[in-house]
Amino acid sequence: MLTDVIRFAVLGLGAGAIYGLSALGIVLIYRGSGILNFSQGAVGMVGAYVFYLQRENGMATPPAALLAIGVGLLIGALVHQLVMRPLRDAPPVSRLIATLGVFAFLFGLGQYLFGVGQARIVGSILPDGSTTVLPGIRIGTDRLAILAAGIVLAAALTVVYRSTRFGLATSAVAENGRASSALGISPDTVATVNWMIGCALAVVSAVLIVSIGTLQVENLAMLIVPALAAALLGGFRSFPLTMAGGLLIGMLESEVAWIGTRQHADGWGQTVPFIVIILVLVISGRSLPLRGEAIQRPPQLGTGIVRPPVLIGAGLVALGLLYFVFPPALLGATEITLALGLVVLSLVVVTGYTGQLSLAQMALAGMGAWIAARLVADHGVPFWAALLIGVAGAVPVGIVVGLPALRTRGMNLAVVTLCLAVVLEHQIFSSTERTGGFTGINVGSPKIFGVDMDTYFWPSRYAIFCLVLFILAALMVANLRRGRAGRRLVAVRSNERAAASIGISVARAKIFAFGISAALAAAGGVLLSFRQPNVTFVPTYTAFQSIFAVVFSIIGGVGYLIGAVIGAMYAPAGLLSGVISQLFPGTAFAQFISRNEVGQMILGLTLLLVLPQLPNGLATQRLPGWMVPGWVKARGGRRVSRRDRAELAGDTAFTVVERPVDVRALTVRFGGVTALDDVALKLVPGEVHGLIGPNGAGKTTLIDALTGFVDSPGAGLTLDGQDISRWPAQRRAAAGISRSFQSLELFETMTVRENLLAACDRQDWPAFVSNLVRPGRDRYSPAALAAIREFRLEDDLERKPDELPYGRRRLLAIARSVATGSSVLLLDEPAAGLDDAETAELGRLIRRLATELRMAVLLVEHNVSVVLDVSDRVSVLNFGKLIATGTPAEIRNDPAVITAYLGDAKKPAPVAVTDREPVHPAGEPLVEARGLSAGYGDLAAVRDLDLVVRPGEIVALLGPNGAGKTTTLLTLAGELKPLAGTVRWRGSPAAARLHRRAREGMAFVPEERSVFMQLSTAENLRLGRGPRAAALDAFPELTPLLDRRAGLLSGGEQQILTLARALAGRPALLLADELSLGLAPLVVDRLLRAIRRAADEGLGVLLVEQQAARALEVADRAYVLRRGRVITEGPAAELARDWSNLERSYLSEVAGG
Repeated sequence: MLTDVIRFAVLGLGAGAIYGLSALGIVLIYRGSGILNFSQGAVGMVGAYVFYLQRENGMATPPAALLAIGVGLLIGALVHQLVMRPLRDAPPVSRLIATLGVFAFLFGLGQYLFGVGQARIVGSILPDGSTTVLPGIRIGTDRLAILAAGIVLAAALTVVYRSTRFGLATSAVAENGRASSALGISPDTVATVNWMIGCALAVVSAVLIVSIGTLQVENLAMLIVPALAAALLGGFRSFPLTMAGGLLIGMLESEVAWIGTRQHADGWGQTVPFIVIILVLVISGRSLPLRGEAIQRPPQLGTGIVRPPVLIGAGLVALGLLYFVFPPALLGATEITLALGLVVLSLVVVTGYTGQLSLAQMALAGMGAWIAARLVADHGVPFWAALLIGVAGAVPVGIVVGLPALRTRGMNLAVVTLCLAVVLEHQIFSSTERTGGFTGINVGSPKIFGVDMDTYFWPSRYAIFCLVLFILAALMVANLRRGRAGRRLVAVRSNERAAASIGISVARAKIFAFGISAALAAAGGVLLSFRQPNVTFVPTYTAFQSIFAVVFSIIGGVGYLIGAVIGAMYAPAGLLSGVISQLFPGTAFAQFISRNEVGQMILGLTLLLVLPQLPNGLATQRLPGWMVPGWVKARGGRRVSRRDRAELAGDTAFTVVERPVDVRALTVRFGGVTALDDVALKLVPGEVHGLIGPNGAGKTTLIDALTGFVDSPGAGLTLDGQDISRWPAQRRAAAGISRSFQSLELFETMTVRENLLAACDRQDWPAFVSNLVRPGRDRYSPAALAAIREFRLEDDLERKPDELPYGRRRLLAIARSVATGSSVLLLDEPAAGLDDAETAELGRLIRRLATELRMAVLLVEHNVSVVLDVSDRVSVLNFGKLIATGTPAEIRNDPAVITAYLGDAKKPAPVAVTDREPVHPAGEPLVEARGLSAGYGDLAAVRDLDLVVRPGEIVALLGPNGAGKTTTLLTLAGELKPLAGTVRWRGSPAAARLHRRAREGMAFVPEERSVFMQLSTAENLRLGRGPRAAALDAFPELTPLLDRRAGLLSGGEQQILTLARALAGRPALLLADELSLGLAPLVVDRLLRAIRRAADEGLGVLLVEQQAARALEVADRAYVLRRGRVITEGPAAELARDWSNLERSYLSEVAGG
């Protein structure tokens, strides 16, 4: 027995090595570009056919191999340059979906050129024979050769990517693209090369697997599934772990297949490994994303509004066409389109409304069809009852598919759902015992209450039935979109953290979405399968088809009901090909278009063309003005409804339930870093408690801890005397603790009205069912009405957040929190980006929230003057510790607070240089800004800035947090495009991106630590633009740290490494952002001395520094910014002598406040 276990484990190593090889290519592409390539198997399939067909045509193996690998290299380059590069600014999920388009095209091309389901045995290129590896255990030499090749290649890639500059650059780009660009590394070039190598590896793995199997399009394309699973086990990063993951999957497949043969349990060999992968991923995931995780821009959504006259008119026209006009061929195409339309409609719910990318929808459709077919064939259940039971039976399967979504999201969820689709395929659809094999399950002709729906004799009846069912399902989805349950789904897809912060159960919303989507998909599956008297399941419900369903949805518009029909029309044998066949009957063109494989090619190409131009699908394509009805045009300028105005006109007094918050011994650690250390705080109803501190002090972490977004074990946290320290975020929100976010995190695809309704909706579970039938009337709570009035949002209710000025968006974010009716309001940087007038008004609003609504308010704000003006009491954090608490007057004059913000002005200067002339006092400007306005989107964080830096001088750029200093540096570095004005670099207009400016002599040290944590100190220096010796001469303290991983260095050592790497390249200009952030004074002195020395040798420096006293000690000149504008400038010595004026610029009261 033990010998057999070992034997089959060893036998699985060959296939496992091939999985690992293909997965290595996936990891390469992901490391180099951040894209998960779902077309990896299809690329390998094309290369394998090129190789073996050329060998059959007489070409020798070496040139055939070179040709095949060349094809892989070419495909990789073309995919990146033609598909991925135009999508560089698109969300990661959009780029992932683009690879599905590449897969669809290559898969269809392969089937068109090489046949559908045709397996060919070709001559192996591997050695024959077998070898004894253990006593009594022999393994084929070909397997050993593959295993050896896989291990050698994984080792070689590990060595290359750890020791060559290109390999190090790939790791650097994957970890920090901006820091890589600052070293002159082009992320685009790195991505292209890695795409080429990754696709070449796909070809190698496909060629090898054919040598121990068969040459078949479907099998080779499906190599993507185990390869993805292996890459997942390797964390999409580690080559050795990825290869080990592939070997593990191969061994598990072999072992389970052997056991299954003994136990007569077919299909488990292909499923158990994926079940293991799913469990690993779910266990290692998180219920909510962390702060700082990318929030992907979701697709646009339809409103769900149904116009009865339009629906009735369109329905009657469709009925007339189906009953009187369409021939049988078009009726069949309509049935397929409407049935698949239901599957795509399920994606509208789960992906469009809820933001969960599922690659298992056709598998769920197949489950509904299988349950219904079995009921009809085995138990004689009527068709209509089988349909209902099949739909209901698919719901728990959909919930199981959705369970991983509670712990994963994005690309990981896509991989998991694809694995689940494979499990269902092998366990159900490919099982002859369960599905009847090629002959299928005989269900006869469907009948509904005695009415024969046979598609051969009565094709129009079945088509009309499909139409009616689709309309009913679409109406249910439209109702869901308009109801409060739909708002929960949309809120979750927009921002899970923000949804939880207003009391929405993210888990409940996701589970419901997967359940209802399974029901819709199952209905589509039943309709699709019962068109024929014998129901077959392969290839209709394979994992391939789930991929194609996603492609349909993206083409049509995954956020729109009509997009389901538009996308399904592109299905092979759907309405589009049916209409073309009718227009060109009997022609070669019609026959060509009607082939399934051609339809798949068209499908892939359509997606690749639509995605860059219409990322929200064809449903959003605007019609010519003369074709648009007047009521549609009127919707664009829709005003607030009379019902809303009447509700707002009422006089509803509102105050919150007063609940104090008591925080004791609050400590938060991230790994070995202590973000908060034994913090104690009390929030009292009717009082504004300000919280200030320098960057990195722990202010936002404190809000995260109070609201349940980070763990704080051992802390004492009570709300009105009740311990809530173990409650999840949504439960704390429901109990009365609400918050705003620095980055607003509004629900961008919802109107202002919907944002507020989502916050005040009852979070009852029956709405998930009742809203499918009746969305109900939307009513504002008293808290929401108070928020609308206080923040004057009456005229903005029907606008989207992105249609509002930035100041109004800030107010909306706060109003949404107020609308929850919470007793405690935590505001995180509410004044960021506001002008003085808006800030003053915001201060008055915050005071009213406390005094009139009786809220307990915690105000975290970089603009210290706002906090001091508005707050009753103020606490100050620095390095995670509470250093002061008192009244605003006490805090304003507290020496510890002034030192935390400005540095110690009375401390003797370690580098006293402010009264001397620089070595190069004159010269042509290195960088110059004139009338510069810059920011993010349409929001200008810097306005009308004039600035110049010449060789040999240090120019300090000072100002309070949020003044626009970092925005200025990013714009000068080429990371942001100016909104207005000009930037000149070395006398010429600056248009190049950061990596090109770095090659021309610009060094940029960004605010965040820009060392590459996974690389050693020596490897970090190697990526720099200068010799390592120069860096070590300037900073000899790095010498003993050369072999230490940068992530294990202290913060000071990391910053020394960053500056040493930058200065070693002898740049002409250094842009340095907050070098002292979080560092000890001695380290700060060391860094500033090095910069001063380099400036004396001719380096130009623009220094952003929160420690103003230290910056002025080394600077020659300085600019002081406030709210994006220069409020003073001059020699550093003069500004240092007028210290009280500088203090006022940081800690002064708001003008007019």
